[in-house]
Amino acid sequence: MAASPKDPRPCSIADALALVGEKYSLLVLREVCLGNGRFDQLVRNTGAPRDVLATRLRRLVDAGILAKRLYSERPQRFEYRPTRAGLELEPVLLTLKDWGDRHLRQDGDLPMLLDHSCGETFVPVVTCRACGGEARHEGLTARPQTPGWTVSGPTAA
Repeated sequence: MAASPKDPRPCSIADALALVGEKYSLLVLREVCLGNGRFDQLVRNTGAPRDVLATRLRRLVDAGILAKRLYSERPQRFEYRPTRAGLELEPVLLTLKDWGDRHLRQDGDLPMLLDHSCGETFVPVVTCRACGGEARHEGLTARPQTPGWTVSGPTAA
């Protein structure tokens, strides 16, 4: 089926952003990856309003990105932990952090460093699974797979 000129490009980035593209969703994921999964910790560390946070948590649990675990019976309290899908989003957070450190913190005042198990400060690099080469814009070629779409947009109907 040919794409209509008004339809946006089918895109996994858009699909992922529909789940985690809102600011507080990514900040919640940052916190649970750091081990801070209790509601009060999430409110304090993200700055999210409580009602917004509750909505984001529900959505992330429903999407299978976070798991909700009871840690207190009385009063009933839950903590949130990343699922496998949530942990697979951690590299996205790491590359966003690195970009922010390089482009928004030019004074060198970095709010957090991450140490790798090798003992060095961690700096993420996206690499090709097949050859191990660094993924750079010049070395990538897009191949649209959706019928009716080219790199430049929808084909003529």
